[in-house]
Amino acid sequence: MLTSKQRAQLRGLASTMESILTVGKGGMSEQLIKQASDALNKRELIKGNVLETCEYSAREAAELIAEETGAEVVCSIGNRFVLYKQNPKKPVIELADGKKKKK
Repeated sequence: MLTSKQRAQLRGLASTMESILTVGKGGMSEQLIKQASDALNKRELIKGNVLETCEYSAREAAELIAEETGAEVVCSIGNRFVLYKQNPKKPVIELADGKKKKK
């Protein structure tokens, strides 16, 4: 489970990224899930978008893909969404620990 601090960090990283995943009229296919899974294993953080012709909203599509790939939904804004899944063997992104600092 991501903390709000970690979500903010990942949103910042994703803001400069291009969408690499597009959910269209075909909806969720095995090919799309495999593409998302492979990209998450390699990059850990991916951005996707949902076309107007799709039957799913961006939030619904993100949640379905996250459920199938074991990822977490970082955010969903408009027709775009961001997913994160840490690579267990070689982590690429180091997340903030999310704990409050003592003074």
